[in-house]
Amino acid sequence: MKDRGKLMRDSFANYHPIVNLLYFTLVIAFSMLLTHPVAQILALICAVTYAVSVEGKKCALFLLKFCLPMVLLTAFINPAFNHEGATILYYFSSGNPLTLESILYGISAGAMLVTVILWFSAFSRVMTSDKFIYLFGKVIPALSLVLSMSLRFVPKFKKQTEIVVEAQRCIGRDISTGSLWQRFKTAVVILSIMITWALENAIETADSMKSRGYGLKGRTAFSIYRMDDRDKYALIWLGFCGLFLTAGVMLSAFGFRYFPSIRYAALDMTTIPFYAVYFGLCITPVVLNFGEERKWKTIYSKM
Repeated sequence: MKDRGKLMRDSFANYHPIVNLLYFTLVIAFSMLLTHPVAQILALICAVTYAVSVEGKKCALFLLKFCLPMVLLTAFINPAFNHEGATILYYFSSGNPLTLESILYGISAGAMLVTVILWFSAFSRVMTSDKFIYLFGKVIPALSLVLSMSLRFVPKFKKQTEIVVEAQRCIGRDISTGSLWQRFKTAVVILSIMITWALENAIETADSMKSRGYGLKGRTAFSIYRMDDRDKYALIWLGFCGLFLTAGVMLSAFGFRYFPSIRYAALDMTTIPFYAVYFGLCITPVVLNFGEERKWKTIYSKM
């Protein structure tokens, strides 16, 4: 368990898997669908807040090392290939124009990419393999097994690689020392070991699941997940947000275009409620975690 004095515990991950899946489906879909800068800023702030509150310094370093340069990179690369737009700022030596619209579109694309990456990172942390099995095991058992194994395989493969690399280092096969040819041979040996391990692990898992009758008709499965009142309230809230925001999209409340000139739906009393609901949807896990943290602190202070 992470240090409670520094980080919030992710109480949202303890909600019913249907709640978790519905939430991430909504935020990821709307993050890719809504291109209005206000909506993108709200989603990005909420995604960053959620990630930093749960993961702390690790997430902050990831944002500084990868996400911020990614936004800047797309902001610079897009104008080099996209010359559309009515507001011309400069002409390149090739004669192609540099437009304000292409720069803003590049920033928007970078912000969207970072937001979606953060949501998927949270999704992979919250939606564990057992939740996938619970949700889809009876409907599509083969696909749910493949998905759960894929999600579980990546960290397991990484951990096993570290073990193999350390074992090879102990017998004098350090991948970081020696000539280039020696390093290459050591890397090939490690790769061969890992491929063999992965194949054996897949065969053993398949045999184990088959022997336990996975996917057979009438097979029952143990589950620790039960739908309680808090899950029902969360589903009602998420359902309301999904329907309300879908109506907002259909009414062009989030309308925004970059080319050939910038046009957007004005922020007024008819559109602000849609942004407020979108912000409420995105910030939901942070609010739930904060409320749970305050409850724990209150209980702890009375002890």
